[in-house]
Parts: sequence; structure tokens; C-alpha cells
Amino acid sequence: MSNFSYQYDGLENVKDFIRWGGTLFQKAELFYGHGTDNAFDDAKFLVFYALKLPWELPSLYLESRLTHAEKQVVTELFRQRIETRKPSAYLTGEAWFAGLRFIVNESTLVPRSPIAELIQKEYRPWVEPEAVERILDMCTGSGCIGIASLQACPNASVDLVDISTAALEIADQNIAVYDLQDTVKTIQSDLFDSLAGEKYDLIVSNPPYVDKIEMEALPEEFKQEPALGLAAGDDGLDLVRKILAQASEYLNDDGTLIVEVGVSQYYLEQVYPEVPFYWFEFENGGEGVFAIQKSELDVYQEVFNAALK
Repeated sequence: MSNFSYQYDGLENVKDFIRWGGTLFQKAELFYGHGTDNAFDDAKFLVFYALKLPWELPSLYLESRLTHAEKQVVTELFRQRIETRKPSAYLTGEAWFAGLRFIVNESTLVPRSPIAELIQKEYRPWVEPEAVERILDMCTGSGCIGIASLQACPNASVDLVDISTAALEIADQNIAVYDLQDTVKTIQSDLFDSLAGEKYDLIVSNPPYVDKIEMEALPEEFKQEPALGLAAGDDGLDLVRKILAQASEYLNDDGTLIVEVGVSQYYLEQVYPEVPFYWFEFENGGEGVFAIQKSELDVYQEVFNAALK
């Protein structure tokens, strides 16, 4: 990009490079939403990654001077971010979710679900955390929701389910990072197809829910993510309809289903006006996540089945 100069003459410390990166990103009109929501936090993410700095860093360290080699590494990350429009998480190969680090690549969405806030609240009052023995993370991607859920429900075992074998390879790496091979496993499945006979206390899902119009209008950064993890038909509910129709069969009697549908909340309420979805309100941003209990899924089973036809 000839419009951008990556000369860092006169820049010396951590603060200088964060400021410079943020200015470059603003000039490039980058888009955010993959863990950060502005140019300067995005630049900070890349600077801290390059310098191997912890996110919670005393402000004094922002005055630390970079070596020549460090300046080159940071500058190269800035260049890649601008010229490829890849989300910063794909450049670093990592993202943070619910306080945990996860390996990510272009086979998985970048973790950013507001479900992280529910995990931090131990999914209360929808479950008794200590009593949850089995969790299903449907459409798991990197495995971040299922693995992080063990912070809320420490006695549980977790199944991570996805149709994408490439995504599950990343989920397996994240299982290994936290040494959870005895507690968490991956299952390749088109929704519930490979789960016959399984029962769960909690099913959590962040499925594809982007409608056709929104898919066509996505910023370039989001187009770098796998369409398989985003696109869900004309109204964004192709997978959610199936989950609602099938989930009850895989829940224990007191079980709960929690699903993120994002901006497709509007369409969901139009399709199922009589269903008493509980919609969460989030303190840290986010929308379109509902909870419903197995008993309610059973009551409205005919409605859910009819919507599939």
C-alpha cells in the first residue's frame, strides 16, 4: 500500500508504537470487533503480543524502549494488519475469551461471544454450577465456550461438537493446552446427528446466525473468517431452527439450552412469537442470547417441528 509509510524514526517506547499503530489503523479505515472495538486497542493487542507483555501491565512499562529488532516485529504486524485486513487474532494465532488464551486460525471464528459474561456468572440461575455433570458446546469452533465453561462448572465433562474437522483440530489443540483430555473431547457432527443417546445438563451454542443480507455487507475483516461459521440462510435461523427442534431429546429433565443468535433475535421472535425465550442483558456489550429450559422446549415441540417444514 503506497499510501502508508512504515518508517518508525523517532518512535522509541511501547506507548509510541501503540499510538502510531492506532493512527495507521484509523487512516486505513480498518474494522474491529474481534476482541477489540477501536484502533488503539487493536494496536495495543499487536504490540503486547510482539513484546510478550501481559495485558495487565503497570503504566510505567509503557515507557520502556524497544530494541531495533522489536520495532521491526511490531511494524511488520502493523503492515500485515493493514494490507491483509486479517483480524489481529489471526496474525498472532491467539485470542482471549473469559480470561483464557485460545489458539485460533482461519478455520475458526475469533472468540468474542457475550456468553463469556454468563460463564463468569456461572450460568446462574439457570444451572446449579456444582451439579452440572455434562455440557455440550454445539458449533464449538476453537472450543472456547466449552472449555471456559469449566470455570463455571468444575465438575462437568464437556463435549465439543462441530461439523468442521479443521475447527476441531484447533479445539483439540486447546484441550491439550489446558491438559483437559480426560474431561473434554471433540466430536465431529452435523449438529446432533452423531450424538444418539447422549444427555446433557447444559447445551450452549454459538451457531452460525448471519442472514443473507448481512453476509453480503460484512466488512473485509469478517470475510476472513470461515463462512461456514457465519452464514445461516435468508433469516440467519437455519441452524437455530434445527437446534430448537432437537435439543430437548439431548437434555436431562432439568436441563437448559442457551443459544446466541445475535441480530437474528428479531427474526426468531417473529418465527416463534408464542415461545417464552429469556433474553439476557449484558453489562459488557452484546445481544441476542437466549435461554430456555427443557420443560419449555417440550411444551412447544410441535411449534419447533412445524418451523422445520
